[in-house]
Amino acid sequence: MTESRKENTPEPAKDGEVKRKRTPLQGRNPERTRASILEAARREVADKGLAGARIDVVARRAGTNKRMIYHYFGDKDALYLAVLEDAYRHIRHAERRLDLTRKPPSEGLRELALFTWHYYLDHPEFLSILATENLNQARYLRQSKAITEMHSNFISELKDVLQRGEAAGEFRAGLDPVDVYLTIASLGFFYLSNRYTLSTIFQRDLIAPAELERWGQHIVETLLAALRPLQAA
Repeated sequence: MTESRKENTPEPAKDGEVKRKRTPLQGRNPERTRASILEAARREVADKGLAGARIDVVARRAGTNKRMIYHYFGDKDALYLAVLEDAYRHIRHAERRLDLTRKPPSEGLRELALFTWHYYLDHPEFLSILATENLNQARYLRQSKAITEMHSNFISELKDVLQRGEAAGEFRAGLDPVDVYLTIASLGFFYLSNRYTLSTIFQRDLIAPAELERWGQHIVETLLAALRPLQAA
């Protein structure tokens, strides 16, 4: 018998004792186990998309087995939906710390624009996951029971900022909070999702730190210029 086989051979059970097979995460906190699976699935989906993501790879990354994944999430589609919801939940929770309702309107939107830009830079997996779901035409996201409420609270806060800005004369009347957020998100998302092709076409290193900083300021300036009251003819 080789040494490796000796190490893998279980000790005989003592009289009256039943040997139990241990699972990798036996005795661990269930919430921690679930979080580990979710984190591993997030990385796998970000790397390979939904079609290429494999449950056995997720299990290996999480230090568990496929049985535990099915126990916590049901199947691959349910796990993917949980990844989607968690991705949105994370950015919405981070945004909440900006406390927009207590900031002067222009300052609040400036902070929101810069936060969104830097979030995209710091969490490239978020953009990858969103790109995957857009390829699926939001087929899975439409099944979510949490996503609408999660975003309605955020839009309500943004609407409050715009209304206060209008009352103070900082913003023009009738601004749609969804339009404003789409402006912020699109200016950052398009830049990053096309950074390699655009860098090649225009012979400019759009990934250089100075270029990323400059573009973040451009997002802020473009946003605030679009919100200012229209000048009388």
